[in-house]
Amino acid sequence: GGDRDFNVLTKRFVGNEDNNVKYLECVRVEWLEDEALGRLNMKEIPGSEFTIEADAVFLAMGFIHPQHDGLLDALGVDYDSRGNVAANGSMQTNLAKVFACGDMQRGQSLVVHAIASGRRTARQIDIFLSGQSNLPTVRGYARPPVLTAMQH
Repeated sequence: GGDRDFNVLTKRFVGNEDNNVKYLECVRVEWLEDEALGRLNMKEIPGSEFTIEADAVFLAMGFIHPQHDGLLDALGVDYDSRGNVAANGSMQTNLAKVFACGDMQRGQSLVVHAIASGRRTARQIDIFLSGQSNLPTVRGYARPPVLTAMQH
């Protein structure tokens, strides 16, 4: 589990001597309307600075679907009916050697699903590159699919 904390801006990730995350420097913020721009702007609250000790940091960045214009469209990646990157059972897209996972492939969901998807995709990439994998299967996927070409 984890604690949710809203209206917090992470100012800096601080690492130890091995470059592993040690803590985050944060500040609380408030949202104020900028009438000239017609939108809300984030403003730091003076004196609200604090730190969060951490061993790992996962960014949960919900969205409707991945941004299509730019790299994805330039590469010619196929999308599913919801606008997510389409991938087969082996997590491979319509492009050779291009895999997708997490929210980009599944759509916005819980971080545990994104982590499981990333682990599953890592295993599929390992199989793709070496023909086998010693990486563990992901719980809930008792028998991972055999890598196959993308079906259109």
